[in-house]
Amino acid sequence: MLRYLVGRAWPHGTLIVNVVGCLAIGFIVSRWSLEESARGFWVVGLLGGFTTFSACGLETLNLLREGAYLPAAGNVAAQLLLGVGAAAVGFALGKGI
Repeated sequence: MLRYLVGRAWPHGTLIVNVVGCLAIGFIVSRWSLEESARGFWVVGLLGGFTTFSACGLETLNLLREGAYLPAAGNVAAQLLLGVGAAAVGFALGKGI
């Protein structure tokens, strides 16, 4: 619901949601003093409903922190290209093509 409201309130709402979600997941995961259940609530529950892009951002950050630069770049490219491609296929299927 919050993602919808942000999208309705501001131009480029999806971009705002994705960036805020990535900021929040980075902060929450870095707070190792939080119990596992609390992190799960915020990361999977709240942010999972807000944006799944935050999980993609975190996975890519983890690859970068491990020095896996090529896999990180591949992850970003695959997420974007496969996501847009899947949306296009779904759109075509929905239109009965």
